[in-house]
Amino acid sequence: MTLQQFRDTLYLMKRFLGVTESFSNFINSGGRFLIFIPKKIIEGIRYFVWPRQSRRRYRTVILAVFLFAFLAANLDYPGYWNNFAGWVNPKLDAIDMPESVRKLDKWYVLKYADDILNVPNFISIPFSQGLDLQGGLHLIYEADLSQVDPGDYGESMNGLRDVIERRVNLFGVREPQVLVQESGGNYRLVVELAGIRDFDKAKEIIGQTPYLEFKELRPVDKQVKILRGFFEKQNIQVETESGDPVDVKTQISDEQLKGYCANISPGIILAVTRSEGEDPCFQSISPQLTGQYLEDASLEFDPNTNVPVVGLNLDDDGAEIFKEVTGRNVGKPLAIYLDGILINYPTVQQEISGGNAQISGFDVEGAKILTRNLNAGALPVPINLISEQFIGASLGEESVKKSLDAAIIGLIAVVLFMIVLYKMSGILGVMALAVYLVLLLAIFKIIPITLTLPGIAGLILSLGMAVDANVLVFERLREEMAGDKDGEPKDFLFVLNRAYSRAWTSIRDGNMSTLITCLILFWFSTSFIKGFALTLGIGVAVSMFSAMIVTKYLMRLVGESRLGKKRGIWVR
Repeated sequence: MTLQQFRDTLYLMKRFLGVTESFSNFINSGGRFLIFIPKKIIEGIRYFVWPRQSRRRYRTVILAVFLFAFLAANLDYPGYWNNFAGWVNPKLDAIDMPESVRKLDKWYVLKYADDILNVPNFISIPFSQGLDLQGGLHLIYEADLSQVDPGDYGESMNGLRDVIERRVNLFGVREPQVLVQESGGNYRLVVELAGIRDFDKAKEIIGQTPYLEFKELRPVDKQVKILRGFFEKQNIQVETESGDPVDVKTQISDEQLKGYCANISPGIILAVTRSEGEDPCFQSISPQLTGQYLEDASLEFDPNTNVPVVGLNLDDDGAEIFKEVTGRNVGKPLAIYLDGILINYPTVQQEISGGNAQISGFDVEGAKILTRNLNAGALPVPINLISEQFIGASLGEESVKKSLDAAIIGLIAVVLFMIVLYKMSGILGVMALAVYLVLLLAIFKIIPITLTLPGIAGLILSLGMAVDANVLVFERLREEMAGDKDGEPKDFLFVLNRAYSRAWTSIRDGNMSTLITCLILFWFSTSFIKGFALTLGIGVAVSMFSAMIVTKYLMRLVGESRLGKKRGIWVR
């Protein structure tokens, strides 16, 4: 960790703790010192977090929470609901509305209810599994930086990482992990490809040195020929004004085909190239202008307008080719390809001599990315495979089974602990724990978060910590109730509110320290530890919601009934 990173970490910790300390004051004051926050949002937060003493409001909040939990549970596992929909929909389709109802002029929806009434299916989103769960390929490459200046090591490795990520994405790998590691002056690339089975093909594609090439526009007749050949293979139909379906290939004109290269789309160019085996819009320059002629690319700023530009510096041979190419392509785009993928197509404004050129039209971030990509091809960094590991799917399935067994055993132990020790409070805490679980799993699916074995360990650990806030509140509630025995017993809701109020500082500090630890682990660690930190951090955040909102409102709702007067059923 560098000194600057350490300072940044301390600054974030200070800001994070400062925000949590002032959060309750901010809500209670209505956020008057932040006038840009809409009043409705402030009222919505206060409605859920600091509601007035209203049974109706408790019911509304709890109903909303359980409704979201129901939706989240069906998102986690839609099989039961979809089976129900598959069973009930044929029966609904068989219902026929009486003809006497269909003849009515009013109640249009009622007349045709049997035609439109169906139970919808829940969308099925699979959990994203990491390499250690579904199997795959783990590769470690060592980079040869002998031809690169030491000051450019970091930038060259980042450019190489971007190239490898682009390659594995084109290979169809879902959620690939490509990481740069430095150890003792040696730079390595760690590549994790989950779910892949063609190991040899993957290694062949990844191990290639980045290839940079400049291309110019094809003749128009050649563009039309390639594009028409592509569309003739597509089975696409559209309806004419008369409603008759016709094939696109019989309707598209040469002028429309010319428009595909006049208005360049990298996605269409890639699709046509894969189908036809040649680029529809651009062709190689003769002699080829490749990355071997590019000495370096740099991020610069125009001295007149101060806008970012990318500066190119070519060697003598490249300068001669570049002068000839730009001279015959003034007003036309000059395409830049990296590994066969179009990454930019600047328009040539004038003939360029001397081997120095500028590409404009970016923001700073876009200029940095193009500079890095150009240098990845201009400064080839060969990589050597030094380690490969194949992980079978059977190992992943066994790991998942063991992890699920551990999670179920841990859940049962927590449930028994809560109910036996804290009675009615424990039962309501278990209900909140169920809400916590379904919401957490739904978040993992929606984001999505790639689950690995360390990530599942973080999930199981957060399961135990999910009841930590409840335990603090329940112990505080027991002490408050014991203190009432000497004097006149106070109202249960009063005692409950006081227990939550006095336990909040301990809950806040404990969970904030865990979240800060997760933040540091996620920021400075490698991929597997990042998965552990991410799942644990999200789990802690959701557990605070379940304890401070769900459990609290359930206890208030039940405590307003006759059960609130029976002090013995609430705590041990």
